[in-house]
Amino acid sequence: MQSAEAKLNKSFLLLALRRYNTAVQNMEHTILLPSLLRDVPSDYVEDCDAAEGSCKDLYDDYLMVKAIRNKVESGLVPLDELKDKAHAELHTTLGPLLEVDPEALFYFHLRGLFTVMVSLTKKSQSLTTKYLDIIGVAN
Repeated sequence: MQSAEAKLNKSFLLLALRRYNTAVQNMEHTILLPSLLRDVPSDYVEDCDAAEGSCKDLYDDYLMVKAIRNKVESGLVPLDELKDKAHAELHTTLGPLLEVDPEALFYFHLRGLFTVMVSLTKKSQSLTTKYLDIIGVAN
């Protein structure tokens, strides 16, 4: 039998995933010409590479949000050699934590997943709003 906390965490996770999926669906239905997002700089500072001075545009954000949603829906995450290497390095870094307290590590990752899902949901909503501004439609 599941504890009340486990059921609550499961429903929060499902709610976060549902909100993200709904935001992306709304974005897809609203953005009929994604090419209009090209060369429009992203508002998110983390999208800029300070070393090169280049920033992603909203079209890149649009493609990323859709790609992540497709991976979440399919449950398939392909790992190439580069990701395998990064995963191995991360695993060696987290090795001692796994041995010490796996429950704490689980909650750490769960909290991180919620944070990422909320961030992606906001990014999808922001893309939709920006697109409506570009085409001149008031919200």
